[in-house]
Amino acid sequence: MTTTQKNASCGLDFSALPHVRDGLYVASSAKYQFVTVPLVHPNFKREFIGGAAKNRPGPWTRSDMILCSSDWTSLIVGKISPHIHVDSKVPVIAKNSEEALYQELALSAHLGLAAITLKLNGNLEKNMNLARILFNKLSTALHCHAQVWVQVPMENPRKQAYSYRKDKNVELLMEANKVENTWHWWNQFRTVCDYDRKLNVALIVSHDLPDPQEIDRWVGEPVKCLIIPTTVFISNKKGFPVLSKAHQMMIKKFCPLDVQFVISGANRHQNVVYYYHYMDHLWKNWQPNGAVERFARGFEDYLQCPLQPLMDNLESGTYEIFEKDPIKYQEYQNAIEKALIDMASEKGHSKEQPVIIMVVGAGRGPLVRASLNAALNAKQVIKVYAVEKNPNAVLTLQALQQEMWGDTVIVISSDMRKWNAPEKADILVSELLGSFGDNELSPECLDGVQQFLKDDGISIPSSYTSYLAPIQSPKLYNEVKSFKDKDKHPLSHFETPYVVHFQNKYDIDVPQALFTFHHPNKDETVDNRRYCKNTFKAEQDCVLHGFSGYFDAVLYRNVKISIEPRTHSPRMFSWFPIFFPIKDPMNLKAGDQIVSHFWRRCNDKNVWYEWAIEKPVPIHVHNPNGRSSTMGL
Repeated sequence: MTTTQKNASCGLDFSALPHVRDGLYVASSAKYQFVTVPLVHPNFKREFIGGAAKNRPGPWTRSDMILCSSDWTSLIVGKISPHIHVDSKVPVIAKNSEEALYQELALSAHLGLAAITLKLNGNLEKNMNLARILFNKLSTALHCHAQVWVQVPMENPRKQAYSYRKDKNVELLMEANKVENTWHWWNQFRTVCDYDRKLNVALIVSHDLPDPQEIDRWVGEPVKCLIIPTTVFISNKKGFPVLSKAHQMMIKKFCPLDVQFVISGANRHQNVVYYYHYMDHLWKNWQPNGAVERFARGFEDYLQCPLQPLMDNLESGTYEIFEKDPIKYQEYQNAIEKALIDMASEKGHSKEQPVIIMVVGAGRGPLVRASLNAALNAKQVIKVYAVEKNPNAVLTLQALQQEMWGDTVIVISSDMRKWNAPEKADILVSELLGSFGDNELSPECLDGVQQFLKDDGISIPSSYTSYLAPIQSPKLYNEVKSFKDKDKHPLSHFETPYVVHFQNKYDIDVPQALFTFHHPNKDETVDNRRYCKNTFKAEQDCVLHGFSGYFDAVLYRNVKISIEPRTHSPRMFSWFPIFFPIKDPMNLKAGDQIVSHFWRRCNDKNVWYEWAIEKPVPIHVHNPNGRSSTMGL
């Protein structure tokens, strides 16, 4: 089956445009979807406090009637005048600039523009008043529709100036290393604007790209568009514009964020359409087509509450989605087959006597099918108990038993923990794992049913481990911040773990192991409470917004499944990772240690997680006593 690929979304930048319709015609003829144009012609600089332009007669910009409202909304990104400098130390310039900025913001709201854009040319010291004005406007309902694309250079222009100098000596290189990174400009600016979700980055691509780590950090930011100057393009043998290998790799990192592109600067090739063709070619070459990407399409960075199959009966559609996983059930079948072969060779199990397999939490039967296939391959006789508490799924199991499986399978409609098995099992098979391994209460379920496993019996899975990693993701932080619920604790949404297919994030450090559970549990006293302290390190300045969680599981011997990024089972999509947010973003310096504390707590009715940070700055324990999120027993 072929899927239709969408085209790259490209805009054409105009430094000045006397006739908007002419500019739109040029852009659309070259296949560009939108244009970025100044809201006010550079010749129409206004002065409000004093100056020659104060009493200039006539309109100060074009009429809104030159385009219909839908064209203003869909085809135009408005550029704030570059002469506006509200943080100028010259009072007259600052006041004139402030009035002009208010005027242009009001005009953009009147036109119904979807986005406006302005340049950030320094750190917060040079932009504090600008941040205040923008935040005030973004916080006002009447001006909340337009996004603000803050143009930030990927590399500090001062650093680039050093790199172009020919007399490169040690002092010069040291000076270049002291130049402030432009990411800090953006981080300070958006912090003052309280991470407003309508504030986004328009990243200006530079000739000399920063280190890969710095690019990865930008991938964790709300980058809406890449502005690519025509001077960055080089000509290939046929004279067409292309980008260097390094630039191509960089752009492909941003493609999953669904970024748009803006081509800026004078046309340096035969026709501006060639820039569009090349960007569209890069975009279509990137388009992912793997099993996980197809399954997750549309769910990128979408927060979902984890399933609670012990508390809630899953719907048919949910079962159907997970049964399509091409890897999970194949690995389970491999594990069961190896266990059957080992039982025959090591334990001398008679081929005439059936091996008792208990599938607990059988759902609609995929593990039963895996068991039957494994027995066929291993040439073993088996007897399967399919135990399921969901009465609707039991109907499916009973139909399959009558139509296909026959007497080999016995369907049991019961909670596995309350069932009184007539005999003990040789192999106990379950798929009770959640995104964090134990978060769907697999330990409690399997501890309750292991009394029906023979002393030398095999549990599949035999163990699983959760993993944790610190991440930067303003996108996810804003998503959590936007949740509101009057009936819950004010912090409840920041004290809830979420299942999410990560996309717009930066990994501050690699995942580390957290909690491990073994089955069957041989401990004299069963205690599924856990505590772990982990120490991570920030390789560069960044912001901590929470932790990503993963798991891996040993099904049997060397048969494993994993969603931990370094060992992820290829093409397996049954589990998205989990996200533990923190209430207040934490600014980190390169070399900072992040010391996290995680607890798994239990009582008679519920299981829950609590988490806190000790270093670099202590923060309060999230979710104390499970006040915001629990998993019901």
